[in-house]
Amino acid sequence: MGIIPPLSQADWEAAFEQYRQFPEYQQLNRGMSMSEFQFIFFWEYLHRLVARIIGLVFLIPFIYFAWKKYLDRRQFKRAVLLFGLGFAQGFMGWFMVMSGLNEDPFVSPYRLGMHLMLAFVIFGCCVWFALDLRPQSGGPSKIPDGFKKLLVGLLSLTVVQIFWGALVAGHKAGYIANTFPKMNGRWIPETAWILDPVIINFFQNPVTVQWMHRLLGTLVLLFAIWLMVKAMVSDASPTIKRWTAVLLGVISIQYVTGILTLLLHVPVSLGVLHQALAMILFGVFLGFLHYLKRA
Repeated sequence: MGIIPPLSQADWEAAFEQYRQFPEYQQLNRGMSMSEFQFIFFWEYLHRLVARIIGLVFLIPFIYFAWKKYLDRRQFKRAVLLFGLGFAQGFMGWFMVMSGLNEDPFVSPYRLGMHLMLAFVIFGCCVWFALDLRPQSGGPSKIPDGFKKLLVGLLSLTVVQIFWGALVAGHKAGYIANTFPKMNGRWIPETAWILDPVIINFFQNPVTVQWMHRLLGTLVLLFAIWLMVKAMVSDASPTIKRWTAVLLGVISIQYVTGILTLLLHVPVSLGVLHQALAMILFGVFLGFLHYLKRA
């Protein structure tokens, strides 16, 4: 409907009537009031508006810097890449929303996951490119053998965990088995393998999706503890040891936040905090890897 929201009562009535034609209203929200419709409209509208503002915040300076020839060839290519990623993210957002406008009025968890992962890619590129612009300081640092590979391995596992977090959100799997560490008294839930073939349980069975998110999160935490111990008993530089400690600290906070989110039946505030901490953790990973690259 464009960038201008409904401004009059008649506009709101027309928008609400349009919404009533879709299965989401007919199957999930039948009988909702105008104020309830305005509430869900507000969050969707705000999300799209902020996305468009981000595009302007990027595009206007980019055109100016390119016109003034402030960007070298490498910076220009990176800026074009960011613009392309932003365009792809807008398309993925539309593609995701379209998946819920049918007889099954739920957004595809896979498209939701891709929308989230693209956000992480854009954020990661911004952080990495910004770090490259900083002048290098300090001399070489002692890096333990194989430490970079271990850190990349931990980051890879964390990225998989983040994607499974998107599947948890997409399947609303956080609302079941709100106990920890066991799931309703069992380490492996009884209904974890009810779908055939078995492998699709990991992606389509909400119980198994939540179980995988727990398992991957625990593995990330244990991996980070092992990395911390390896750094502390080695002759690594103090800076590397501090980076490792910060990384373990953020992972620990994220792990506890995930547990609280589950036990409290996923309040929106904690769910948002859990997602934001994942982005912060990703930024710490990139900062650490960039330091090792220069070191």
